Amino acid sequence: MTLLEFVIRLVFAFIFGSAIGLERQWRQRMAGLRTNALVTTGSALFVMLSVMTTNESSPTRVAAQVVSGIGFLGAGVIMRDGLNIRGLNTAATLWCSAAIGTLTGAGFLVQSLAGVIVILAANILLRPIAHKIDRQPNSTIEEHFEYCIEAICRNENETHIRTLLLHMVSGENLTLFSLKSEDIDEQNKVLVEAHMMSTGRAETIVEKIVSRVSLEAGITSVSWKIVIENIS
Repeated sequence: MTLLEFVIRLVFAFIFGSAIGLERQWRQRMAGLRTNALVTTGSALFVMLSVMTTNESSPTRVAAQVVSGIGFLGAGVIMRDGLNIRGLNTAATLWCSAAIGTLTGAGFLVQSLAGVIVILAANILLRPIAHKIDRQPNSTIEEHFEYCIEAICRNENETHIRTLLLHMVSGENLTLFSLKSEDIDEQNKVLVEAHMMSTGRAETIVEKIVSRVSLEAGITSVSWKIVIENIS
């Protein structure tokens, strides 16, 4: 390889990496203009070193080492944000930049340019499509409903009503997260409120519980209502 060929490949690797990194920098990603330019340039240098080595040289063997080594750099831009993972696209772009660098270093300039166009198309053209898909409602998301049962009973029956509600709710596909009592007047009456959550609609189950509680002695009135629905 002549010095002119070396410089041409190196310059093209720098330009291709800068083109990829410019899009990343515009979107203010962690690995931007300089990082992608350095990855492609470094990859090209490693491959050209193999090309210029006359004794048992193998550009593909060096390229394989570049592919495995770039994984450490890509891992550095992947972050966990709560339940979400950020930086996967940037890490994948770095991996593609290494591929562009190895192609350029091996002398495949036209193929490298084609690779740059495809990478930029993936990051630019597919982005709005992915966002549109993400905004679509997901029918597989489970709906949650919160119900409230209100029972008015005599003071002496409060403990029994609370125990009955606790027992009946625990026996159904419901999650009880609140059970409270409150004096409502001076006529020896108590309001017992039970708040529960279900995955999917459970009106039939709640109505069954209310009907059973209404049969108890000391019950003045009992009713139920949906407090919150369609929480996803």
